[in-house]
Amino acid sequence: MTSSLLDTKLYAPRRPKGLVSRSHLTDRVRRGTQSKLTLVSAPAGFGKSTLLAEWLGGAQTDGSVTAWLSLDSGDSQPVAFWMHVIAALRTVAPTVGAKALTLLESPDQSIEAVLAPLLNELNALPRDLVLVLDDYHAIDSPEIQVGMAYLIEHLPAQVHLVIATRADPALPLARLRARGDMVEIRAVDLRFTRDEAAAFLNGVMTLGLTTEDVAVLEGRTEGWIAAIQLAGLSMQGRDDVAGFIARFAGDDRYIVDYLVEEVLQRQPEQVRTFLLETSILSRLNGPLSDAVTGQEGGRAMLEALERQNLLLVPLDDRREWYRYHHLFADVLEAHLRDERPDDLPALHQRAAEWFEGNGERGEAIRHAIAAGDSERAADLIELAMPASGRGRQEATLRRWLDALPDELIRARPVLSNGYAGSILVRGETEGVESRLRDAERWLELMPGEASGRPAAMVVADEDAFRRLPGALAIHRAGLARLRGDVAGTIAHARRALELIDANDDLGQGAASALLGLAYWTNGDLEAASSLYAGALSRIEKAGFRSDAIGVSLALADMRIAQGRLHDAMRTYARGLEIAADQGGIFLRGAADMHVGISEILRQRGDLVGAVRHLQQATDLGEANGLPQNPYRSRVAAAGIRRAEGHPEAALQLLAEAERVYATDYSPEVRPVGALKARVWIGLGRLSEARSWARERGLSAEDELDYVRESEHLALARLILAEGARENSNEMIGAAIDLLEGLQGAADGGGRTGSAIEILVVQALARRAGNDVPGALASLERAVTLAEPEGYVGVFADEGAPMAALLRLAAQGRNASSYLRRLLAATVAPAARTPIDQPLIEPLSERELDVLRLLESELDGPDIARELTVSLATVRTHTRNVYAKLGVNNRRAAVRRAAELGLLSRTGDGRPGA
Repeated sequence: MTSSLLDTKLYAPRRPKGLVSRSHLTDRVRRGTQSKLTLVSAPAGFGKSTLLAEWLGGAQTDGSVTAWLSLDSGDSQPVAFWMHVIAALRTVAPTVGAKALTLLESPDQSIEAVLAPLLNELNALPRDLVLVLDDYHAIDSPEIQVGMAYLIEHLPAQVHLVIATRADPALPLARLRARGDMVEIRAVDLRFTRDEAAAFLNGVMTLGLTTEDVAVLEGRTEGWIAAIQLAGLSMQGRDDVAGFIARFAGDDRYIVDYLVEEVLQRQPEQVRTFLLETSILSRLNGPLSDAVTGQEGGRAMLEALERQNLLLVPLDDRREWYRYHHLFADVLEAHLRDERPDDLPALHQRAAEWFEGNGERGEAIRHAIAAGDSERAADLIELAMPASGRGRQEATLRRWLDALPDELIRARPVLSNGYAGSILVRGETEGVESRLRDAERWLELMPGEASGRPAAMVVADEDAFRRLPGALAIHRAGLARLRGDVAGTIAHARRALELIDANDDLGQGAASALLGLAYWTNGDLEAASSLYAGALSRIEKAGFRSDAIGVSLALADMRIAQGRLHDAMRTYARGLEIAADQGGIFLRGAADMHVGISEILRQRGDLVGAVRHLQQATDLGEANGLPQNPYRSRVAAAGIRRAEGHPEAALQLLAEAERVYATDYSPEVRPVGALKARVWIGLGRLSEARSWARERGLSAEDELDYVRESEHLALARLILAEGARENSNEMIGAAIDLLEGLQGAADGGGRTGSAIEILVVQALARRAGNDVPGALASLERAVTLAEPEGYVGVFADEGAPMAALLRLAAQGRNASSYLRRLLAATVAPAARTPIDQPLIEPLSERELDVLRLLESELDGPDIARELTVSLATVRTHTRNVYAKLGVNNRRAAVRRAAELGLLSRTGDGRPGA
């Protein structure tokens, strides 16, 4: 949108001339700014915008500032909406929104992540700010409503929102009403009283009506301001006013139609024609009006209409841009359609040409579609596609494309490929194949044409056409990946790498990442990680930081599977650098980096550091995480709780992780079911683990593959545990055989991280089978592979059986410091951290968790979220803590706990379960 058109949306209307003062309503608006939201909700023509304009005339007397945004249907797209909201805010607070605007350009940002830095900046403002959103009924995007609900929920105390709308928005109004956070002004409040109607008709319009005439008009319109205004216009210069009033009757829509007809009939033909022909425009100025009407003098006409109070609303102080009152425009356009339907295409065509020539491609597309000029619209859409992709306007692009005839799209290879991409970006596959084939068909025909290009083929964006073969290959690879076709993904991604220009960093990076995903799925981690490292470099170089963060996360996962913890840690650290800016605000994905660091630190035996980074991830919030962050953070917390000796708490977290799991393009190599099965086995709940194995269709005779490696390792643990319970050498032998198969596959795929864990379990299995030399050989190899990277958790998690085996390994030789460290780590957590409590009735584990959080600044609901329990459960535990400590409030509980030394024992900040 050009600067001039955007300015019209940000223009706060001035108090109209001849206004009937409505101080009782402006006072309500003013008082409402002490709450979060003022909702002005009424049908069209009830004076919502006029009321706010009158209020604005005195709003600055209290030192506050007001930002205004007039909305229309073009704003019902998340990126456009929030860009315009920020533009409005910056008219009165120029320093806010820079970070949010950057985040809006990133395709994978949640709206919470976008709004968080904006809210922080608003919170730092030195004075009160009011944001007015007019015509909010134009917004029908559920995604925008979610963002608005988040914005309202987290509004700083000095920021207030005013929404003017014809219909109640899909926001949590009941909750706001119940909390006292909303002031409402509705149609019943806005209707003109009889005195106000008289003041308008006789004072403003000087009609000299009798009290009885005013009473009839007010009664028949029921105080509907637009109808009263139109009636006043109709009566100006009329001799038979009483007769007009006597004939004036009917329902609301009839009243407006009747009155507009009366107004139109009383205008000179030139004015009437101008009104009808320009009614197709949502905003108009002199040059645009001249272009659409084919006449000159548009600016003078607009100025004359404003002087006549003919329902024209100025949109800037320069009186350059205007719009018609919405009701007036609706009826004018309806008259145009009824009276001159054949002229509509030409009018829209002229509007499209003017907007195109003035750099307003979106408006040009809208009018071209309305004109039925599909060829022009297709050209414009094709040229707009690159900017649409960068600006996250996929929904708008898809709506435009859906409006075009199918045969026209099929004749345009660039447009067909863009259509396929608009489907794939939503994770859908239906319709992609046919669109790709349409584009590919033209490329196949090209060599057979003497001119080098088929005559029936249409191309508007020549640069995009030159890059089309590579773009098609990318989409082919993406389609194959979504279908689970690994071989197809590899073939098309390789083809893309060959076709895409070597200097095209984004294209080369995307193709490399898709190829890496395929190799990762096949278990070839060396090839996958090499490709991903290259993709990370190219995508970061291209400036797509959010994509680079996602690639960093996947690359770190591969490094961990390879047993390269140092490299994984460096990758996470680099991801944090990419995510951060100088203001200390993070892009989406920063939380995931902290979760990953937490898991590596836990694996290295640093539980304090692991907890600290997991808390940092929590502080950033899931809104600053990628789609799998809720799952990953709970899995990480479960690992910590298990390492602390709380397997039941770990199971609760894993159950929650399973519930919030979200699929993505990466292979699911660490399913929650396998993690739960391992905990069940450790607790001796073998029947639950066996039920899981049956549900998954697992067998020791399965053909092994990387994607199910974690599940088969859990199965080997289960068979081993069952064999030990039944004293069955046969079952133990079956477990060893399965482990040897897994070991060979891990070694072949360069998955040292997997190999270390498999060797650890293999050592325990051979010990259970009384093969001590074999057990020590497996252990020795595991230790050799693990020591350079500092592994601890993989050994410590096995507990007493591993401690016994490590002691055997240390006999008869000087144990290395690493071996001694592993031995110390396998001591039971309870033995390392005694929890003696000088209380008659000790606090339970859960009560200790609640006590630790009582020391923090978290309130009850926050503590419930931290512990993943209900608020009622938190209150029950809190009452128990008070009773056992002999206190009756939070501060006394913390003080008493500190005196007893209880907080020092829970002060490691471990996450709740």
